[in-house]
Amino acid sequence: MLNKLAGWLWGRSEVVDYPFIEHDVARYHVLTEDAQPAMLDQQTWREMLLPAYSERLASGASIFGRQMLHARLRRQQASPQSLQRLHRFGAEPGLRERLQEHCQPLRQADAEPSTALFGPELPATPLWARWLGVLPYAFLGSVALAFFWVPAWIVVVAGWLLLMAVQAVHHERVQEWNRVLYSLRLMLQVHAEVGAAAPQLVPSGADSADSAGLAAFVPAVAQINRLRHRLVRSVLERLPLASEYANWLMLRNVRHYYATRATVMRQRALLRESFALVADLDADLALARHLAQTPRHCWVQQAAPGALALEALYHPLLDEAAPLSLQLDEGRGAFISGQNGVGKSTLLRSIGLNLIAGRAFGFCYAAAASLPRVALYSSMQGEDSLGGGESLYQAELRRAQELLALGGQGQPVFFIIDEIFRGTNHLESISAAAAVLHELTARGTVVVSSHNLVLGPLLQARLQPLCVQRDGEHGLRLRGGLLNQTNGLRLLSERNFGADIEARAARVFDWLSDYMAHPGDCSGVLADAEAPPSAPALALL
Repeated sequence: MLNKLAGWLWGRSEVVDYPFIEHDVARYHVLTEDAQPAMLDQQTWREMLLPAYSERLASGASIFGRQMLHARLRRQQASPQSLQRLHRFGAEPGLRERLQEHCQPLRQADAEPSTALFGPELPATPLWARWLGVLPYAFLGSVALAFFWVPAWIVVVAGWLLLMAVQAVHHERVQEWNRVLYSLRLMLQVHAEVGAAAPQLVPSGADSADSAGLAAFVPAVAQINRLRHRLVRSVLERLPLASEYANWLMLRNVRHYYATRATVMRQRALLRESFALVADLDADLALARHLAQTPRHCWVQQAAPGALALEALYHPLLDEAAPLSLQLDEGRGAFISGQNGVGKSTLLRSIGLNLIAGRAFGFCYAAAASLPRVALYSSMQGEDSLGGGESLYQAELRRAQELLALGGQGQPVFFIIDEIFRGTNHLESISAAAAVLHELTARGTVVVSSHNLVLGPLLQARLQPLCVQRDGEHGLRLRGGLLNQTNGLRLLSERNFGADIEARAARVFDWLSDYMAHPGDCSGVLADAEAPPSAPALALL
């Protein structure tokens, strides 16, 4: 009963996970992205299935934790404090559960708070707003005067219309601001409660509050509590009937709107610090819950920018995906081939997601992992854009130019590419792909998958040829070399295209196989030289 009364007095309610759109979740990242360079772009975000992945990570998290997780995925590297906290939560589930209870009020927030804290400064309070406190008393005085002097009723009506006009003009702004203010009060409440409880949650000694990242909450508790009380309306004004009276007659909601906006602007630095602490804690709690439900994960070891080793990696969104192991030496990427439907695209997404999770959170989905901390960019889902006036090939060319530009910014880069240049004829596709991939390998590490097997020997100096093949009924493995047994014609037969079509397709395939799929020495085709390539080399393309 006392809890319910306290909840009513302080504006608390039952926990409800409000559905925030991606635009709201991304606001903290968008408003603060200048602080750190982005480690992936929007196309990579979609192609690596990060919207679905971030939703899984953020299960049970508030908008504060969701915004911080989004920012980490986009640009941040796993901090030592976060890693230490995750290890601590894994070793002490009880501590994690107690902190989750303290952070639970954050989930009541139904408005994203970052715009108020990190966006443009709110407009200054207009000079006329200082007279809002006088207007209600002037109206009441005119009412009293009207009982003794009838013409004063004109002033009463004018005053009443003015009060209603002020409410009408400010109604939506006040309602929206109250939602933001409620989110900020919840943030301050959690900050104060965690700071006050830190000594009891983690007793002093060898494992101090610092090991759980709670010591930073303690110093500002008194200041946070004072600010929290300044942002809330009085108990009397929150009573149902008194609230309407105070708002419509005394303009308390409008005056509170301007007063709290000014307070937030003055205390922005403190509020930003509080946001960072609370959002980081909520994000780490979400990650700890995720890891507790994910038995197959490992902590990442740091690798050189061009090196990579993943043992039994898998994609966390694909429960039935077969694990694969991959190792890349520094300075050499991979050209991946395999039969149709064997799982090449899934492998590429698994590599990409593990690189992102390893960089952002310090763990990945594998038995063991040694990963570089690099920016990641992909090209996997090119398609025609009728509305944008782009053909598939034009869209692929635009993306290739974007990748080349991203690779020239000076930071270590990893490129993941699936079926490059599908939108033009076979000869031009191979020619353009070979040249672009060759240049990309000079600007970063490239892992590319393609059915154009001739790209393998053309790029073997820069890309290690690997083949995805089935290992038993459900398993997969990566072996060195190129695919030597394609299945495109077999699938043609399985779909019952007819004997004539299948026979003609087989004859064309036999003719092309010697001419295209197994060329001779390709080592000089892409080499820089003053003289043009020889005729036999040109014939390969």
